[in-house]
Amino acid sequence: MVVEGRAPDPREARSAAEFIALLRVLKDASGLTFRELTLRADAVGDVLPRSTIANMLGRTSVPREELLAAFVRACGCGPTEIEDWLGVRKELAVHGQRAGAGDAGEEEAGTEEETGEAPGAPALRSPEPAAGPPAGPHPARGRSRTFLVAAVSLLVLAAAAVTVALLVRDEQPGPSPVAGPVAGRTVQIRSVHSGLCLSEKRGTDSGRIYQVPCDEETIPAFSLRPLGDDVWRIVTDHPDFGLGCTGIWDGMREAGALMQDQECGKRGSAEAFWIEPQGHPVKGYRIRPAHTHLCVGAKAGSSKRDAEMVQMGCDGVDRGSLFSFDPVASDAAGG
Repeated sequence: MVVEGRAPDPREARSAAEFIALLRVLKDASGLTFRELTLRADAVGDVLPRSTIANMLGRTSVPREELLAAFVRACGCGPTEIEDWLGVRKELAVHGQRAGAGDAGEEEAGTEEETGEAPGAPALRSPEPAAGPPAGPHPARGRSRTFLVAAVSLLVLAAAAVTVALLVRDEQPGPSPVAGPVAGRTVQIRSVHSGLCLSEKRGTDSGRIYQVPCDEETIPAFSLRPLGDDVWRIVTDHPDFGLGCTGIWDGMREAGALMQDQECGKRGSAEAFWIEPQGHPVKGYRIRPAHTHLCVGAKAGSSKRDAEMVQMGCDGVDRGSLFSFDPVASDAAGG
């Protein structure tokens, strides 16, 4: 959303180049990436591809009316501001240029400066001017206008360069979408912080849970069973040991206690978890053991593979991790 007081006024634009420069300023004031603008537009039924935004901000001609409306709406402008942008765009499309905000006052001040008379003063007869070549434009105003045109040209070129750089950066693979808990669906539990997925180590029987690359085989298979009041059981299906449940080691209450897969029913409420969305829009989900109200995360906040998963505080440095429950199959795991 555009920060109040930072949004540019489109009525300051006198040319298409200045108009595009102000659109660039609007995008910067919104604090949104091309990807985020595209998603915001899609949410209200507008079509605003990232490549189209980049092309628009790199040109020196006014954009199409529907494209402009979608862009400024995605930046957070309200109906009145959108009408201002569309009105200026129409003027520039028809006439090619327009008088910017404040131009009338400038022209009036220039007239007063050149004649030495205040507005509204009675006209005085002047002697006939001596014969000679017609007076040229006021030198100070000529230099000022030349400087403004040069400055705007540089601004447009810089904006185009920045736009291309942002498009290249924005086209890089972004973070995977976040998925919430769904009953019975087989999932990989992915740490949003590290991009790694929860898994035991094959060939061991400790049940300890680590984070490993998601494209490797992760065991056991995880699914979710609702217990009511936003509390869930994390059900496991191990290829060697069969069905079980994820919980906190021996039902321990201390921060730092390990997360572990084991037979269901041995740890009481230490096998139940609140799964809470965080952020708006949702950036991930906290997993909170019901018996402690702490949070689950990688030990010491590590983003490295093979870091063990433990329960920890939910605030400050030890604030736990955010997770996504990425579907991997349509069939439900047992348990």
